[in-house]
Amino acid sequence: MIHPWNLPHFAQLLAEPARMPHALLLHGPAGVGKLELAQTLAQSLLCERPLADHQPCGECDACNWFAQGNHPDFRRVEPLEGEAGEEDDKPKTAKRGGRPISVEQVREVTAFLNLSAHRGGWRIALFQPAELMNAAAANALLKTLEEPPPGVLLILVSHQIGRLLPTVVSRCRKVHVGLPDAAVALAWLREAGVERAEALLAEAGGAPLAALGFAEPERMALREAFLDRLAAARGLDACQLAQAYQAMHVEAWGWLARWVQDMLQQRLVGSSRFFLERAEQTARLGQGADLAALLALQRELLGAARWLRHPLQTQLLLESWLIRYAQVAGGRA
Repeated sequence: MIHPWNLPHFAQLLAEPARMPHALLLHGPAGVGKLELAQTLAQSLLCERPLADHQPCGECDACNWFAQGNHPDFRRVEPLEGEAGEEDDKPKTAKRGGRPISVEQVREVTAFLNLSAHRGGWRIALFQPAELMNAAAANALLKTLEEPPPGVLLILVSHQIGRLLPTVVSRCRKVHVGLPDAAVALAWLREAGVERAEALLAEAGGAPLAALGFAEPERMALREAFLDRLAAARGLDACQLAQAYQAMHVEAWGWLARWVQDMLQQRLVGSSRFFLERAEQTARLGQGADLAALLALQRELLGAARWLRHPLQTQLLLESWLIRYAQVAGGRA
């Protein structure tokens, strides 16, 4: 399924199927439907009776095989189950000790690409998220990117194009899949039955699929409880809160980083970017915090992102951020 804001990308890419490049790099923020676009593109090229608008028919043998995940001319390469990744183009909590896409996975797929197509058409491999290929895996893919066999299409989906090897990027046609217009995203969310769509879309930074995930009742309840504790900064028990949220420390870091960003934005320009419904609280805390300390805390949290996939003691990691936050927001910096 292609989301409505990505239909122009799809139409442009399939306007001349015979001139399709050997490698596409779909890049942009997580939560905008890049993976769904990539999968529909692959299915359409493999479909035996595509529709007039190039959409796959959904009924032929090729479409049925694709839907069941066993089309003989298609491979999807991603971190193995239990490893870190962002499947379905939605932000997920990273697993501790997660490993990247391995060189063995890439070699297996490149061997497949050098075989003859079972159905006499395309052979397609989809890599997602492509930035999780380690250096050896990326280098193993380079030979195919440089000398692709005929009838081969590589589709790379990346949420962070800057983490890809420049030599990989330079050998792909880049397609930037950006944030949709807010009105289009809000209409889609409301059609999906999402309540508080505007607030959730703001929290998601404008990414509608992320906002849809944020609307899950269990996740929303956990977020609200966490933000309640942040709002009561002077009485914050950092140790207890870190212990309660250690299993989802990546998401807790995201809530804290966005909360601090809103405090800073309230202090500087009098508005919130992420937690619109908590504007009064972030404004109060931002005005009461030392500006230099607040800026330092924001930089610390942004810099801490590099530790999120590192197998550290997650409770201590989260606790250290919360202690620093309590010092700044509670007026003890």
